Amino acid sequence: MALTGTGLHTERQLTVQLAELGVEPGGFLLVHASLRAVGAVVGGGEAVLRAVRGALGPDGTVVVPAFTARNSDTSPAHRERVRGLGEVERAAVRAAMPPYDADTMPCDDGIGVLPEIVRRQPGAARSAHPQTSFAALGPHAEKVVSGHRPDCHLGEDSPLARLYDLRAQILLLGAGFASCTAFHLGEYRVARPPRRTYRCVVRAGGVRRWWEYEDVALDDGDFAELGADLERYGGGSVRAGVVGSARSRLVGMADAVDFARLWLARNRRRDG
Repeated sequence: MALTGTGLHTERQLTVQLAELGVEPGGFLLVHASLRAVGAVVGGGEAVLRAVRGALGPDGTVVVPAFTARNSDTSPAHRERVRGLGEVERAAVRAAMPPYDADTMPCDDGIGVLPEIVRRQPGAARSAHPQTSFAALGPHAEKVVSGHRPDCHLGEDSPLARLYDLRAQILLLGAGFASCTAFHLGEYRVARPPRRTYRCVVRAGGVRRWWEYEDVALDDGDFAELGADLERYGGGSVRAGVVGSARSRLVGMADAVDFARLWLARNRRRDG
């Protein structure tokens, strides 16, 4: 419970609630969190991370998306940023984009506060993808993030596929299914997924340069609907409960990805 009369939640309370929700000690946990939904916690976001790690125990590994759209001119964030600007202003924005640096580039604001907290922890590891990296903390962090190919956002050569193989759990801590990145792995596993071109700034041999590559066309526009069906028809694979002040959900990674693959094949229309 919250501290009597204060409305503040405690680290211990969150740890107990996460354990009751079903977080497995010693496991791998992919976390999407809204700290605002969790509410006021003694110790702030750092305490929330400690609570998650407390539920996982010393042998558990926490993983978060650590995405960076600020170095790409093909991202929705960039298109919104330059909307209404003239040609000269657009060129100036593009020229000022920093190259990806796994050690120093902050996570996007749009993915919440917790990923940046995780990324900055001593001992945290981060994958190499210049746009859709993941950060991990725990004894098996490097095992999760290593081998993330720069031309594979969220597919078989990404931490999502490693987490699938490791039978990870997904924690939506006050976050909705619309932010569930694991569903993207389902996009890669449908037959002949649509593809598109991406472009971003990287550093190669100490030189800043633009890099263009082709990958699956990512689309999270129907993930909320997908998640609602997973909760409704997934055979009890989704566990729901309250953590702090936040309605939260826990689901097995394999259950989520396998359901998404079948759901996307049935529900997304492909032209041609």
